[in-house]
Amino acid sequence: MRRKDREMDREFGLRVIDKSRYGVLSMVDEYNEPYGVPLSIARDGDTLYFHSAMDGRKVRILEKNSKVSLVFVGETKIPENYSNEELDKITKAGSKIGILSSKVFTTEFESAIVVGKIKLVEDEEEKVKALRLICEKYTPAKMDYFPMVVKAGLKGVNVYSIEIEEIKAKRKKYDIYGEEMKWGRME
Repeated sequence: MRRKDREMDREFGLRVIDKSRYGVLSMVDEYNEPYGVPLSIARDGDTLYFHSAMDGRKVRILEKNSKVSLVFVGETKIPENYSNEELDKITKAGSKIGILSSKVFTTEFESAIVVGKIKLVEDEEEKVKALRLICEKYTPAKMDYFPMVVKAGLKGVNVYSIEIEEIKAKRKKYDIYGEEMKWGRME
C-alpha cells in the first residue's frame, strides 16, 4: 500500500466488509480479460459468501480461475473542514492554497480489498448457512419466510465461498479540528 499513513488493521477491514452494502468481485477470464461484478456478500469469520445463478459469464470464469479480488467501500463523505469565510481567508493568503486540495477538494472514505480463492459450496448444510447469513444481512425483517424460500429455491442457486487470504484496509478521515487521523488513529 502506497499510503501507509492511511492503512488500517485487519479488524477495521472486516468491519468495513460487514457494513458494506455490496462488494465488487474482480476476476480474469480465460482470454485474460478482466471482469467485475457487484454482489451482496456476507461474512462468517474469514469466509465470505455470495449466491449466484447457476450459469453465466461469472460462473464460467470461476470454474476455470479461482483466484479473485473483492473491493468493499464503507462510509464516504465530503468533509466540511472550513466555512466559506475561512476559505476566503485562505485564498487571500495565497501561501495556504495547498490546503484546498488536501482538505477541501477531497473525500473521506474507508475501504477494504480482499484477495482469496473461491469455491463452489457443494455441502447443503453450508449452502443453507450461507444463504441465511446473506438474508440476515440484507433482509433481516423477512427471516420468518426464509425456511420456505430456501426450501423452494436451494436447488436452483449456486453459493460460493471465498477464504480471505489477504485483506488490506485503508481510511481517510478528519477529526473535529480538521486534521487527518492517520496511522490507525480512531479518535
